[in-house]
Amino acid sequence: MDNVCDDQVYSELFRTHSKTVFNYIYYKFGNEEKAQDAVQEAFVKLWENCAKVAPEKAKAFVYTVANNLYLNVIKAEKVRLKHRPAEGNITRQDPEYLMEEAQFQAKLEAALDSLPENQRTTFLLNRIDGKKYHEIAEMEGVSVKAIEKRMGLALKALREIIDGI
Repeated sequence: MDNVCDDQVYSELFRTHSKTVFNYIYYKFGNEEKAQDAVQEAFVKLWENCAKVAPEKAKAFVYTVANNLYLNVIKAEKVRLKHRPAEGNITRQDPEYLMEEAQFQAKLEAALDSLPENQRTTFLLNRIDGKKYHEIAEMEGVSVKAIEKRMGLALKALREIIDGI
């Protein structure tokens, strides 16, 4: 990669990283539209600063900008993460099963909401997005040991809250 200002390099960076940056911001804050806006604005800022950002630093730049943009929105709105119920096909399952499933979903959502932001983000990025600890550490700007600690605390808290999962 020569220069981020090159259309092909920039397009490749966008194609490679936009989805994971979106997931990172979405898991961290829980608002799909605003996460998409933050990602788009972060890539616009990358383009505006393409001459100043080395291609190998572009990924970290985009993560940092997207995170900072969204932190500014959160400060202004004080939004908490909200999980939308799954929109699935209606099936003719046993009503008891459906009731238990709804109770479990509510318990899981409450458990995830009760986690501190850094633990929730780490848990969702690892378990839902399949990110490795070193990838999460790079996104968050912390050590792998810190991510391991967050994950351990998140799992312990979830086990205690959900009991039996």
